[in-house]
Amino acid sequence: MISITEEPLDLGELAAGAFRPDCGAVATFVGTTRVDETGEAQVEYLEYEAYRPMADRKLEEIETGIRCQWEVGEVRIVHRLGRVYPGEPSVAIVIAAPRRGPAFEASRYAIERIKEIVPIWKREIWSDGYVWVGSQVATRPTP
Repeated sequence: MISITEEPLDLGELAAGAFRPDCGAVATFVGTTRVDETGEAQVEYLEYEAYRPMADRKLEEIETGIRCQWEVGEVRIVHRLGRVYPGEPSVAIVIAAPRRGPAFEASRYAIERIKEIVPIWKREIWSDGYVWVGSQVATRPTP
C-alpha cells in the first residue's frame, strides 16, 4: 500500500494491515510535526504540497527498491498533503519482514529516499511568517 492523502493517517490500520504469518518483524516509522520555537515565534502547522504524478511514481520506485534489496512481505508508505498540526503524523512507513534487520533497514531506506527523490514540499507556518523547508525562499523574519 503506497499512497499520498490529504486525510489524517490511521496508524493503527496501517500497522495492523502489515501483520503476516510469514513475517516475524514489523518495523514502523512515523514522522510527526514538532513544535520548534525561536525566541517568541513557534511553528503553528506545516503545509505539504506535491507534484502528484511524479510523487506517486517515486514512492512506487522506493517500494520496488525495497523489494529488490531486502526480503520483505509488506511495504506500506503513506504521506500526508495539506495542513498538518504539531503532534500529527505526516508520513508513516510500515515494513513487515521475516527478520527484524531487513525490516529496520528497509524502513530507514524508505524515509531517506522519500526525502531525496519524492517531490513533496514542506512549508513551515510560524506565528510570525513562513519558510519553505529545504529551499532558499524565506519570508519569516530571522530573530
